[in-house]
Amino acid sequence: MVQLRLLGPVEIETDEGLPLALGAGRIRTVAAVLISEVNQAVTVQRLIDLAWDGEPPARARGVVHNHVHRLRQLLDGHAELVTRGQGYVLIADPAAVDSHRFRSLVSAARDADPRAAVAMLRRALGLWRGEALADVPGDRVRRTLGVGLAQARVAALQELGAKLLLLGRYGELVTELTAWTAEHPLHEELAALLMRALQANGRQAEALDHYHRTRRHLKEQLGIDPGPALGAAYLEVLGRGPAVPPPPVVVRPPAGPPPPGPYAEGPRPAAPPRVAQLPPAVVDFCGRTRELAVLEQHLDRVPRPHCLVLAGGGGTGKTSLAVQWAHRLTAEFPDGQLFVDLRGFERPPMRAGTALSAFLRALGVPEAAIPDSVPERAALYRSLLAGRRMLVVLDNAGTAEQTRPLLPATPGCLAVVTSRRRLSGLVVRDGAVLVGVGPLTPGDALRLLANALGPQRIEADKPAARELVRWCDGLPLALRIAAARLMAHPEWPLGCWTRKLADERRRLQELSAHDADLAVEASLYLTYRALSSGAARLFRVLGLHPGPRVGELDAAALAGRDVARTRRHLAELCDAHLLEEQPQGHYVRPELVRLYAAQRAVAEETRSDRDLAVRRLLDQVARLRPARG
Repeated sequence: MVQLRLLGPVEIETDEGLPLALGAGRIRTVAAVLISEVNQAVTVQRLIDLAWDGEPPARARGVVHNHVHRLRQLLDGHAELVTRGQGYVLIADPAAVDSHRFRSLVSAARDADPRAAVAMLRRALGLWRGEALADVPGDRVRRTLGVGLAQARVAALQELGAKLLLLGRYGELVTELTAWTAEHPLHEELAALLMRALQANGRQAEALDHYHRTRRHLKEQLGIDPGPALGAAYLEVLGRGPAVPPPPVVVRPPAGPPPPGPYAEGPRPAAPPRVAQLPPAVVDFCGRTRELAVLEQHLDRVPRPHCLVLAGGGGTGKTSLAVQWAHRLTAEFPDGQLFVDLRGFERPPMRAGTALSAFLRALGVPEAAIPDSVPERAALYRSLLAGRRMLVVLDNAGTAEQTRPLLPATPGCLAVVTSRRRLSGLVVRDGAVLVGVGPLTPGDALRLLANALGPQRIEADKPAARELVRWCDGLPLALRIAAARLMAHPEWPLGCWTRKLADERRRLQELSAHDADLAVEASLYLTYRALSSGAARLFRVLGLHPGPRVGELDAAALAGRDVARTRRHLAELCDAHLLEEQPQGHYVRPELVRLYAAQRAVAEETRSDRDLAVRRLLDQVARLRPARG
């Protein structure tokens, strides 16, 4: 949809997000009038009067026709500009005009509860990019079209301030009002709101100072004294008069305790709908004592982190852990829980904008009120979470960029992110805390099997059960698949199944529930596919190394690359939990990862390339043998 903008310089933007080159001069005036009266006929005479301030030259009609012809060319394929009677009509969706969206949001905010109204008013005011029609020549058109918009903007600022004051968000209000009053130093209602906000925030001296400063401006520039609104606020700050409530707002029935502050006895806002989106917890969840203890420790920290990242390889049970812990925290976050599977390693992954739309709908925002751009959606989302205590679970994130717009900003909320990557960008830039999720301990893995198969079956052949845990690398996904296969054959002894898994050529194939997303091999493939081409090739050739432990020099030899480049690719493999770095430049990998790497090497590397890589490795080992000896 083409975007038509008047709240700042006049702009027309195509569906592809490209601005049209309007040029300078009175063509911008013609465009501004047609946009402001979209879908209505505008006579040529009106265009002439507005464009030349009532004193047009003799050739004005021809100039207007030329401007309209030029606009038609620019709008071709994006919007229609048609001749109707003695004038022209710009045909477009009114929602494409920023001034129309601004007025619609302000109108909707009047019937919303204060928290939702704040979000709508912020979105409305965010449409402004400066003074309305800032680059349009001519005083008459700016007076005719711009003054009403400027007044509506100030009224929206005043309404937003009143609602923030009602909600008790005094510090936030002081910050915003300081900027607003600097822009509108002679507006008495805004000055009175700032004085009230400062007083409520315990800053009486600053409130009085602002009164005297505004009084001087009014006297010096307009020659008048403060009016009733500013005078009443002054007396209120001095304690000489009754508290004057903020402008009346329409609210829905109360829900929850009133906000603190001098207006706590007034109408109370209704909270947005409570959201409970968590999927069911795993019934037979067991283990993870260390990880749960770490999570609880971070929850008890002061200040508490706003984001926790549970990072681990595919199949380690990150989602089960996150959901299990989230269910335990329902009392800690009484305003609800949001959950989304970001599908970060699928194609295509879910976009942050799509996830934000889902969250906004869950929080009660009508579809028509959801902003078009991701930054606007994120701003609305964070505004709705402000002052609430909510838990947000972002499952299966692919990158920090996919996750960042979904992080709440209010201290009362917590985001729990799961990912196959470490998402170091969230840790470094956003202050997230990283919690590693690895394989289960042998004891917890045996308990998982016992929960699924029954303790008697495990006790009947405990050595085979331990061997089964070893072949599954302690991965919950692999263990659950093995347990499902064994449940289908209750007469099988465990040893029968472990003998199947002992065969390296069959192990990955056997650890499949015959479902595309329930197989160890499929899980590893998703991680492998997300690697860069250099890291993916290194992963493949590492499959030619026979042991679980690889040195960086051996890795460089297999890849046929210099050590510096190899280190970068090794770091990427570690970030994806396909390797684990050890001291002194060594790396280890689970057995199932090694088998999958070997499988990819056979499938994607030619026989000659594989032979060449092995020869380079053997030459490297021979060169180092004296030193190692």
